Amino acid sequence: MELRKDPITRSWVVVGHREETQGAADGCPLDPARADVQPALLQLPPSGAWQVRVQPHPDPLYRIEGEPGRQADGIYDRMRPVGAHEVIIETPEHNRNLAHLSDEQILTVFDAWAHRLHDLKRDIRFKYVAVFKNQGALAGEEWPHAHSQVTATTFVPRRIVYELRAARDWFAEKERCVFCDIVRQEERQGKRLVDSQGDYVALCPYASRVPYEVWLIGRQHNHLFEQPKPGAVRRHLAGLLGRVLRRLEKISPEYHMVVHTSPNLLSTKGEMSAYWATIAEDYHWHIEIMPIVHTRSKSYSIKEVYFNATMPEQAAERLRQLDPDS
Repeated sequence: MELRKDPITRSWVVVGHREETQGAADGCPLDPARADVQPALLQLPPSGAWQVRVQPHPDPLYRIEGEPGRQADGIYDRMRPVGAHEVIIETPEHNRNLAHLSDEQILTVFDAWAHRLHDLKRDIRFKYVAVFKNQGALAGEEWPHAHSQVTATTFVPRRIVYELRAARDWFAEKERCVFCDIVRQEERQGKRLVDSQGDYVALCPYASRVPYEVWLIGRQHNHLFEQPKPGAVRRHLAGLLGRVLRRLEKISPEYHMVVHTSPNLLSTKGEMSAYWATIAEDYHWHIEIMPIVHTRSKSYSIKEVYFNATMPEQAAERLRQLDPDS
């Protein structure tokens, strides 16, 4: 298994890892009876019965030991898959998913995400730490028990590179955060807003890539998900996420969700370090949710161009009308 870089798109690709994690014959590996015998990286609360537990992935894409050893292969580049890959068990209850946890339980999941982001960013080998969740078979879910995952990589993923580039260029021209500008305009127009609570809003992006794509983003500028600004009430974000997921369940129970936060600013070597000068002012963390709607789509026939048959304004209107608690 190794990482190879595409010199055209500049994407790093993991090659040599098997597609599916082998299932366990004696039950779900994330149920407490089996999870408790595995090493824990974090348990919340730290004593007593846990609500959220973090443990190493049993078949990781990236491994913590060693150095990347980046080397040339003719005109190409490759390196060892050094990094981290962890599983966040979001609840001890096998048949409850994130959408149906209480606000306090979702807040505990956020605390686990933030703790692992902060801890892994202390390792200067890692340039980016991602938190993501795949729910449902079509999303590549590995186990039916509610869980999310964390990966730390020695490179910045391409989608984040695009965001960093656009945010830096916008700030250089306008001296404003592009994400803050998006939030202000979407709130002013109201057409693509889905819901809000406290300082957080949920919206269907203007150029949504798939039907019912939703972003959760704070009104207050902050580039670090793992480091809330003073006065931030994360319980409001937890309540908002729960309602959005329950709305989306009525459209499709399967989705990809990714937390977009700032790269590791302690990693000062390489091409990405030039972005760090204004990142605290130009970047803005947010959560992206991409449902998998069971309709025919052209998005997979013409790569890198998304075709979305559902107008974001119509998607937001329908989501607003759905009762998340019915």
